[in-house]
Amino acid sequence: MPLRASSGPLISSYDLAMLDLDGVVYRGELAVPHAVETIDHLAAENVRLAYLTNNASRTADEVAEQLRGFGLSVVDADVVTAGEAIARIVAESVPPGSSILVVGGPGLTVPLERHGLRCVASADENPVAVVQGFHPDVGWRNLAEASYAIQAGVKWFVSNLDQTFPSARGTAPGNGSLVEAVHRATGAEPAAIAGKPEQGLFEEARGRAGSTRPLMVGDRIDTDIVGALNCGIDALHVLTGISSLTDLVRLRPDLRPHYVAPDLRSMLQAHPDVHVDGSRAVCGSAIARADADGDITLMAGEPGSLEAVRAVVAAGWTHLDETGHVPQLVGPALEH
Repeated sequence: MPLRASSGPLISSYDLAMLDLDGVVYRGELAVPHAVETIDHLAAENVRLAYLTNNASRTADEVAEQLRGFGLSVVDADVVTAGEAIARIVAESVPPGSSILVVGGPGLTVPLERHGLRCVASADENPVAVVQGFHPDVGWRNLAEASYAIQAGVKWFVSNLDQTFPSARGTAPGNGSLVEAVHRATGAEPAAIAGKPEQGLFEEARGRAGSTRPLMVGDRIDTDIVGALNCGIDALHVLTGISSLTDLVRLRPDLRPHYVAPDLRSMLQAHPDVHVDGSRAVCGSAIARADADGDITLMAGEPGSLEAVRAVVAAGWTHLDETGHVPQLVGPALEH
């Protein structure tokens, strides 16, 4: 059974909690239920915390200020953005004081300048690198300047490849969509990408904390979980954001997190063993069953509880591994 268990509070086995932000700590302007009190408890227990975001449009201090607005004790260095991670990669790749053509906003220019690099906006200013990250003011002229420089042989660095960007009005094109436009214009590939699921953001956070055993907590399989797995970092998936319980039970083995849970409170809880007996998975008082067609039913336990989520996921993964058939959740209130 690939799901791991913990006899005591899950976080007690780790020296750093890496928390994704949107979908784990907050949704837009609002804190995720139970997130603030859980983080306060972790801080009171002297657990080292890092807040990771692929969003390179804001500086770390702007993100930290939002978190402080929820009542959390956060210093700017606790926030690690993809803009900061790619700035470090660029600084280690070019001569000191180099000119960098920036496609983006302060989320890129501030960390680049902190590394002693000079930010420019035109390919005519002899940049030695192009750095691209999301900002709502990025337009055709910015993409064109990047394309001109890249076609001239300048290396291209990218903060992240998120195809979409969530906004109050709906889903909008993300940095990945804009990167694709430059790729189509030039045929070039980025020399480095920092954001999840690539390693740069994780390594930046781990390096700052001096961590040897971090735990990544995320809500998106394709970025948070896959990124942690790419770096050999243990991963906890919480059901407060993008990827659902249905998404989880259908994961192939190489994409599966080490732990699954309804929300952040699970970091303070023990994760009971899951026992699989044929088509049934038992976790504490929760029992989940997969029938021959792959329908997963929670037969006992509280829907949405830690035990129920673990039992349902275990039943789904076992069925998928043994039959190759995609499982389907059935019954009321299975989704948290």
